[in-house]
Amino acid sequence: MTSLADRPVDPVVGVPVPHESAALHVTGTALYTDDLVVRHQDVLHAWPVQAPHAHAHVRELRTAPALEVPGVVRVLTAADVPGVNDSGTKHDEPLFPAEVMFYGHAVCWVLGETQEAARRGADAVEVDYEPLPSLVTVAEAVEAGSFQGGQPTVSRGDTGTALGTAAHRFSGEFEFGGQEHFYLETHASFAYVDEGGQVLVHCSTQHPTETQEIVAHVLGLHSHEVTVQCLRMGGGFGGKEMQPHGYAAVAALGSVLTGRPVRLRLNRTQDLTMSGKRHPYHARWEAGFDESGRLQALEATLTSDGGWSLDLSEPVLQRSLCHIDNAYWIPHVQVHGRIAKTHKTSQTAFRGFGGPQGMLVIEEVMGRCAPLLGVDPTELRHRNLYVPGQTTPYGQPVRHAERLRTIWTQLLDRAEVERRREEITAFNAAHPDTKRALAVTPVKFGISFNLTAFNQAGALVHVYKDGSVLINHGGTEMGQGLHTKMRQVAATALGVPLETVRLAPTRTDKVPNTSATAASSGADLNGGAVKNACEQIRDRLAEVAARKFDIHPDDVRFVDGTVTGIGFTDREISFAELAHDAYFQRISLWAAGYYRTEGLHWDAARMQGEPFKYFSYGASVSEVEVDGFTGAYRLLRTDIVHDVGDSLSPLIDVGQIEGGFVQGAGWLTLEELRWDVSDGPHRGRLATQAASTYKLPSFSEMPEEFNVHLFEQATESGVVYGSKAVGEPPLMLALSVREALREAAAAFGPGGRSVELASPATPEAVFWAVQESRRAGTADAAGHAAAPAASAAR
Repeated sequence: MTSLADRPVDPVVGVPVPHESAALHVTGTALYTDDLVVRHQDVLHAWPVQAPHAHAHVRELRTAPALEVPGVVRVLTAADVPGVNDSGTKHDEPLFPAEVMFYGHAVCWVLGETQEAARRGADAVEVDYEPLPSLVTVAEAVEAGSFQGGQPTVSRGDTGTALGTAAHRFSGEFEFGGQEHFYLETHASFAYVDEGGQVLVHCSTQHPTETQEIVAHVLGLHSHEVTVQCLRMGGGFGGKEMQPHGYAAVAALGSVLTGRPVRLRLNRTQDLTMSGKRHPYHARWEAGFDESGRLQALEATLTSDGGWSLDLSEPVLQRSLCHIDNAYWIPHVQVHGRIAKTHKTSQTAFRGFGGPQGMLVIEEVMGRCAPLLGVDPTELRHRNLYVPGQTTPYGQPVRHAERLRTIWTQLLDRAEVERRREEITAFNAAHPDTKRALAVTPVKFGISFNLTAFNQAGALVHVYKDGSVLINHGGTEMGQGLHTKMRQVAATALGVPLETVRLAPTRTDKVPNTSATAASSGADLNGGAVKNACEQIRDRLAEVAARKFDIHPDDVRFVDGTVTGIGFTDREISFAELAHDAYFQRISLWAAGYYRTEGLHWDAARMQGEPFKYFSYGASVSEVEVDGFTGAYRLLRTDIVHDVGDSLSPLIDVGQIEGGFVQGAGWLTLEELRWDVSDGPHRGRLATQAASTYKLPSFSEMPEEFNVHLFEQATESGVVYGSKAVGEPPLMLALSVREALREAAAAFGPGGRSVELASPATPEAVFWAVQESRRAGTADAAGHAAAPAASAAR
């Protein structure tokens, strides 16, 4: 066995190849869960009955009228559940609730011969509700003392003393919004019972094993009686890590009760009003700096809006606390976290999993405090970057911290920041109603699940007698290119051409007990398992080849489908021929691989330990132009240098960096979730229910010039082929856009002012920030004009 990070000569990993389903995607022939429905007969369609209250008791549910609607077959209610009426892992999410907990909560589901029949049947169901008081905002929940889950604290040193002795001390608070996943494919499940009584569920899920477990306990079955398959997802972004389970359980329950296949696919409005989002937060902070502008202490309280149930709110909050330092050394820290319980959708995982929220807090601190300290924000950030030998507030050494400063320096050089700043100064002097600014922000993001047990994976690899290869692994493909990377890992480990490797859909009956494809760990975990399985097979084949060549097995080499020995120029055999020979020598050509991340330990109660295998580093510089009359802005240019270790698939990684950055910019500048907070009849209703009211980033929001560079000479030891995760860390690079907007707004007024900017920094929010800067400028001018007259009067 080779070490996990070692690469052979001419590996297939590291080669830029297209996404394995790219041609299928662009031609419309890629199959998704809902596409499988047409291959089956007598399919029933599920439709929810959604409650029109944020909080209410279900006093009576009358389903008989629905059964009179032509085409309606059955109405599913709590009375139909043979197992446990719960779709969550914390036992706080009734599948069929007796108490409505958010506007749009599904109280029952109607099955119809057609989707239209099911919809009309749902309209016919009669429900008597007893409306109850509701909490819709974080402020309302805090005032009512409505919290759920644990209240963790990350601490180090003595913040009270450090703040008391700090040369400069600042405080503030702000709220920032959540984010809708808006994946192209909405939640979808398709379930049927096969001839052997096995419940088969096709599901758009990032966590097939957990979907399997929830379906089994709702049906009162064992896990081996339920199989979940995920062919591929049309996007997930964390929204399909926990939330598909209930929909899959409804489809499976309907199929078991009717004996017919059941399709459940939410339309866009249903998906928006029923599924969870990124957690909105409220943050209160106090920070201390020394005379040179170095952070000395930070005290903060983060309150997340968890919605009506816990879902993943606890680990999301933990990761926020673990990332509130971002890339900065803070000697004294005390950060408290708590989860508000509100009558809204249960908020859930979203790319970054709480890390972006924590990082946004410290970048708010840096952006607000820099002008008050009289230090350029870029210099302030650079001055506070981690250096080797320092540890995080939760006790983990920051390995390779020197990369932060190297990346920073590289970025400023590649982006020509010094020259462009001179141009911006000249532009601003000539344009009183339009201002430009640029900002630089770093990223340090920990890779691994906070829950140590999740850091394991399995794989099943088959080599056939003709030398072709089939791999199964526990990861799911949501467009991020995981399957592409796994094919490259297998081809490299076996020494075969990429085209000879095929990947099978993710299924719980092939690789069991898998973790979610989340936490940016998909390639690390499943890549380790695939490599392990392939090396088992390769080592067996090396024994066969060694006997044939009369050499030691360690001297056998597998390169591009050809097997030879060290120093041989005239003796070789094809991989296919060797596989054929091995079969007739009764040598196993398949293997189950396994991998677990070593070196992790985490005490969640104390919030101390080493929860992450490594940190991904990066930095970005963004330049914006703001219109002072409207607050509208252009993102003129973004430059990124990002550390992905030794890339497994450079084309995939660059695409992930670009996509992650744009999604982060959407969260920070454009995407605004709004609920009805009035006392009217629609209190708690999501107001942004479609793309017409919920603004998503598009081509027009892309940087007009976009440069992405993969940090070089960045091998990460102990990770598959020396690579690093790339899924989540790039999202936080978009913090440079928000900070550039803050600086552009500041340019409309006098210097030395702390500019407050809402998040998301929509054009409206930027407009009000510009107005505040202009007012400050007017006030300063009035003060200067009045000063000579006052002097003369004396």
